[in-house]
Amino acid sequence: MLAIPVPFVVSLLLILLAVTLYVRLAGQAKSACLFLALCAATTGLVGLRWTADMALFSMAQPLLASLIPVAAWLIFTHASPHRLAYLHVAGPILVAVSLFTHPFLALPLDEIITAIYLFYGIALVRYSAKEPLLIHVSFSHWESVKRAEQVAGWMLLFSAVIDAAISLDFAVNQGKYSLYILTLAHLVLLPVLAIAVIIVSINTPAVDDGAQPEISELPRAPSSESLLTQDRADEIVARLDKLMREKASYLDPDLTLAALSRKLGIPAKQISMAVNQVHQKSISRVVNEYRIEHAKQALLNTDETITHILMNAGFQTKSNFNREFSRIAGVTPSTFRKQSAAPLR
Repeated sequence: MLAIPVPFVVSLLLILLAVTLYVRLAGQAKSACLFLALCAATTGLVGLRWTADMALFSMAQPLLASLIPVAAWLIFTHASPHRLAYLHVAGPILVAVSLFTHPFLALPLDEIITAIYLFYGIALVRYSAKEPLLIHVSFSHWESVKRAEQVAGWMLLFSAVIDAAISLDFAVNQGKYSLYILTLAHLVLLPVLAIAVIIVSINTPAVDDGAQPEISELPRAPSSESLLTQDRADEIVARLDKLMREKASYLDPDLTLAALSRKLGIPAKQISMAVNQVHQKSISRVVNEYRIEHAKQALLNTDETITHILMNAGFQTKSNFNREFSRIAGVTPSTFRKQSAAPLR
């Protein structure tokens, strides 16, 4: 039956992806590799559970499944400076209790797992909708990391829908279509979720805590936690502008909020808050505006290729450069150069 081997195929692909990622980016993608291994093990157990009726598989698979949303949340919020509480193990522990006490307590295992996916799915969607402090993520990758967070949240919500559909199928059709529903889930859910985790992991460099001061150790100016005074916000933005214009820090393609925080001696959260308060834009967009202005001058006054210009301006991908250039200038880089038609110096 076609539906039966699909979990094994997906599991094998996830393992191959984890090995490839580890070989190429061992130090940077450890968390992604572990997440892929968890997904592969869960998917493989799903296949074994449907092909071999063994109690061990029936107990291990729900427990591993309950760890996936928790692991995804930990990986995504690791890109920000938050320290998560140990309460995140509550869900998997409740699943374990349900499994081992099933003959006595008969806790609603399926409902518990669905609730875990719903909780973390909603949390990730809400988290991605805010302006997170991606301290160690380069500004070039802020948007892609935020989109990955949002996709992961929706995939967890999708998983909750799948679980509900399977429960409904067992209630109405005695599980007649469960294999097909499960196949759809594993063809869509875990691969997409894995890709989202990979995007975050490869764009979040490994940080040596011993070599870099924590944000909390940086001097904090007296201000409200939720809002800076206008004078303080203007002061921070002025210092940021001076740094950008005098040092051209925006030309560094790996520039991060943590690096700006160290250069300015101002907590990262205050920099982000000040920029949002003064410019009504995210810090990543403001940095990109400096880069686009630099690229404009190069387009006007040199005959360098657009690829060379975008790399020199601090961008790492042509798609990101074109998108930001069009957003700020209203035209593509090539159109801007043609319309300007400035003579070379």
